[in-house]
Amino acid sequence: MAACIDTTRTDTSQLSRNPNRSQSDDQAYNYVKFCRPPPVPCTPFSRNHTKTTNKPAVVDDFDQQNSLWRIMKEEARLDVEQEPILSSYYFTSILSQKSLERALANVLSIKLSNSSLPSTTLVDLFAGVLEESPEIIRAVVEDLKAVRERDPACVSFVHSFLNFKGFLACQAHRVAHKLWSQGRQVLALLIQNRVSEVFAVDIHPGAKMGHGILFDHATGLIVGETAVIGNNVSILHNVTLGGTGKACGDRHPKIGDGVLIGAGTCILGNIRIGDGAKIGAGSVVLKDVPPRTTAVGNPARLIGGKENPIKLDRIPSFTMDHTSFIADWSDYVI
Repeated sequence: MAACIDTTRTDTSQLSRNPNRSQSDDQAYNYVKFCRPPPVPCTPFSRNHTKTTNKPAVVDDFDQQNSLWRIMKEEARLDVEQEPILSSYYFTSILSQKSLERALANVLSIKLSNSSLPSTTLVDLFAGVLEESPEIIRAVVEDLKAVRERDPACVSFVHSFLNFKGFLACQAHRVAHKLWSQGRQVLALLIQNRVSEVFAVDIHPGAKMGHGILFDHATGLIVGETAVIGNNVSILHNVTLGGTGKACGDRHPKIGDGVLIGAGTCILGNIRIGDGAKIGAGSVVLKDVPPRTTAVGNPARLIGGKENPIKLDRIPSFTMDHTSFIADWSDYVI
């Protein structure tokens, strides 16, 4: 997985829809410059958390985690003022917690506990992993920003933190993957199982995942053991990143940076979905998809054809545009 470069976004006009763009041009184009998510807003929040078209001011990168935590606590206070009946819930979940790590450990432990696996056991496990893994918390912050920016149903950071199962499943996986990489496979598989039962999201703890991830709706998402998901990827519900048989080894898809995968898609086998590609809803993908192209159908085909596919000029995981390719794909009109 390529790490995103910490610079401001450059002009997207560098991208070309010209299918005859040379390979050397594509190699010279540094796609990861476009993979930095929007910064955390630091303007006051209205009580109804309504989104506005004005972009808020930014905060320094080194302070983003603390700034986001302060914003979430303020959002929680505003929610309690609006709905006092939730005061105990918000106090336990957010306002009484000393850090983002502790709050996340608390939420996950409550969500994933059951009668034989109490939250008191899980909270120590989650807190221990999160507090010793700053890279996970950096990814959590980027994931929260991704949900806030890309999902119009998200009214606040604290809303997604407490209620969005795609976000919570992603963070539980990050903990499980850390345990898996430490050789604690029994615990990692236990977390996978509980996430599958509670959130209907089944991600093998061996799967690798970047930051800035959006699992929109998330129900029915399946990710295999050797799958890799890059940075700033958006995936909708009922998506399978699976294998094609029972052979062991590296057998699952590799998803590049900035990819958008539509609902109901199956991507099968050890294939590569290139940076900035878009996969249309309901597609079955069995072969590599080149960067900045659109694949759709069963079996999936490239918009514009295999020889000269149309190149996307915007990052699909940021735009969340699922339909712009239709005019180039079909003249069917209802």
